[in-house]
Amino acid sequence: MGDEGAATAPGSAIHARGIRVSGPWGPVYGPLDLDVDAGGVTVLLAEAGSGRTALLLTLAGRMRPAAGELSVFGRTKATDIFAHTALSGIDGLDTVYESVTVQDLITEQVRWSSPWHKMVPRAGQAELDRVCLPVFGDLPLPPLREYVEELTELDRLLLRVSLANIRRPQLLVVGNLDYVTSDRNRDLLVSRLVALGAEQTVVTASVNELVGHDVRAQLPVANVARVEMAAQKGTK
Repeated sequence: MGDEGAATAPGSAIHARGIRVSGPWGPVYGPLDLDVDAGGVTVLLAEAGSGRTALLLTLAGRMRPAAGELSVFGRTKATDIFAHTALSGIDGLDTVYESVTVQDLITEQVRWSSPWHKMVPRAGQAELDRVCLPVFGDLPLPPLREYVEELTELDRLLLRVSLANIRRPQLLVVGNLDYVTSDRNRDLLVSRLVALGAEQTVVTASVNELVGHDVRAQLPVANVARVEMAAQKGTK
């Protein structure tokens, strides 16, 4: 049984109090409090690194906090959160192989998301449109037979988001915003996330505040960098 009946404030997507994660070498992030409203794009302003990545993993149900309370759309168990979220742009988790084609990747993802007994043929234009159009919008879709290594920086990341978001869950978590090196590409990426935020709740992260974008909120997040936690420990 899931925990979808867990108490949550109306209009709230994420409610966290005192969550933290520790690893073999000490604290990874936290403790921290966080409130994210449902809908639109929320940007977590935090230093890049393992702490910020671990926080995104936790919010997407891929990691359990060692302490504290976390509710995502009323769900408190990591397995239930996992089932209703999509995670993209995290190197090592959804990195795509550059020596394969767009067609190969879409075929594989459609097969994974289909019932085990259903035969899924090689992806064609219809599958490309179904998977990628909601994310790419009016931007050109990547050619089916193009190798991933030949795609632009923006197209590779939008493709990763498309593959992760194939089921359109309530929460979409997107990392690596800082790794988009072109200002123009970053603006295009954020504009596409804002478009997705019309029907989903989108959470992403950046070191610097975004300017000129209609995001729902930009929330400073402390205690995700080692220097912050070391300083906090030194004051106790």
